[in-house]
Amino acid sequence: MRLEFVNTMRTLTLQLVLITSCFALSNPLSILRHSSNSPDTKPYGISVSLFATLERLSRLVDIAYCIGTTGVRKPFDCVSRCSEFPSLDLINTWNTGPLLSDSCGYIAVDHGVRQRGDNDAYMAGEPAIVVAFRGTYSIANTIVDLSTVPQEYVPYPSPDHDGESPPDEPKHQCTNCTVHMGFLQSWKNARRLVLPQLRQLRLQYPSYPVQLVGHSLGGSVACLAALELKVSLGWRDVIVTTFGEPRVGNEGLARFVDEVFHLDRQEDLEGRQYRRVTHKEDPVPLLPLGEWGYKSHAGEIYIAKQELSPSEVDIYMCIGDNDPKCIAGADDSLWMTIRRLFHVKGLLTASDKLAELNGFPSRFRLWQLLFAHRDYFWRLGLCVPGGDPADWGRGRYQAPEMEEL
Repeated sequence: MRLEFVNTMRTLTLQLVLITSCFALSNPLSILRHSSNSPDTKPYGISVSLFATLERLSRLVDIAYCIGTTGVRKPFDCVSRCSEFPSLDLINTWNTGPLLSDSCGYIAVDHGVRQRGDNDAYMAGEPAIVVAFRGTYSIANTIVDLSTVPQEYVPYPSPDHDGESPPDEPKHQCTNCTVHMGFLQSWKNARRLVLPQLRQLRLQYPSYPVQLVGHSLGGSVACLAALELKVSLGWRDVIVTTFGEPRVGNEGLARFVDEVFHLDRQEDLEGRQYRRVTHKEDPVPLLPLGEWGYKSHAGEIYIAKQELSPSEVDIYMCIGDNDPKCIAGADDSLWMTIRRLFHVKGLLTASDKLAELNGFPSRFRLWQLLFAHRDYFWRLGLCVPGGDPADWGRGRYQAPEMEEL
């Protein structure tokens, strides 16, 4: 009797194992989901210090949206978030115009000195030369343009040097590289104002790293600026952080960025000097379309939580150029939306294109895509006291105690 019971239990156990195995084979994603939630792999979550750095930089780039409206004035004053950074001194601002090929931003020096009222205590002791590149105000038109109009591209590096002497032979070579023509022209318009000032500041503050930060189209300009500083000028301490950066060029350029900033490594991901922050359902990092030859470079940090406000556990350090757990793994509905943008027929006016978009399922109406593109720790893009009114009443991110870091 006892032997019969044991044999019965063995048979049931074997059947259970077989059923489980068959289910796993028929649904392999279940294995991935299980393993991705295991404590050993820990796919999501970044350190408190990196989170604090990214959140702070998102506010700094948000201030750039005051340029062209109410302005940013010395020492570092504006109607938005300038009062949150008493350790910054404004050097200058620039605004070359409102077009896709124009550029707008500011240069400031962060002395990293703790002052009364500065709530960013954990950032003290990290001085830097800050260059912030603003995105466009016309985000709706930008999404439509980047996804419905084939984007022209030109060789990179540019064969002309704007009348300057060609640089010395760089260590890194960009072979078979092309870059979006509008993005490159935007950097060319800014570089004549930015580079002379940066050279002077480097002489004045030789130990200060250069922090480049950009949102939206400003992220693409920050990318090209960083390449010139690193490759042509040979500056080592250049750190880049972009939010919602579009694809800047072709696969050759993407590989070039990976090589220059060592983004192809899989260790010490938080130590990377190029951080390309993306956000769930933001379409801009997927534009211009891959059908036109555009590719994303590595260095991605993905905010997996759609609504504000994210925390450390909502953010993932991505590996490679197209990590399926990041923006490259956007669900089919988002890809379908972008494809429909791509297949709009004829020469439509902006209002026609927006009307066409209103036919999308409610979850993917254009205004929701715009919010996804603006929501990086805070809702970026409006220069008003306290930032976007949607943030009013929302407390600041709490800075950790120094001993916690």
